[in-house]
Amino acid sequence: MKSSCGNNGSFVTTSNDDRILPFGKWLRKSKMDEIIELYNVLKGDMSFVGPRPDVEGYADKLEGEDRKILEMRPGITGPASLKYINEEEILSGVDDPQKYNDEIIFPDKVKINLDYYYNRTLLGDIRIIIKTIFR
Repeated sequence: MKSSCGNNGSFVTTSNDDRILPFGKWLRKSKMDEIIELYNVLKGDMSFVGPRPDVEGYADKLEGEDRKILEMRPGITGPASLKYINEEEILSGVDDPQKYNDEIIFPDKVKINLDYYYNRTLLGDIRIIIKTIFR
């Protein structure tokens, strides 16, 4: 399935993206759109903590050791999700959101997720869940 591009031809989403209707903006802002992910956790397709799946095509950009993060089940939350909890607002504040995502955010998320891959613990996951709930 092909993702749709915004007016600027970008696959990244900013807070002022015209593809998102007002109700959708509320769902995203309140994170209510994540509730469906609980079903995927129960099915075993996702975990509570792990790397968030990125938009189409980004996993294909991973090379070498960075591909290790694909060995983990995607999570509802994770350390990169916490750091970039306001990613849409960050991208809204730059001239070229796609370029900023490709050159700054995506490589940083890969670094964070690779660190999580090597250093994950049950206690660490519990901390991430608590930080997510009380953000």
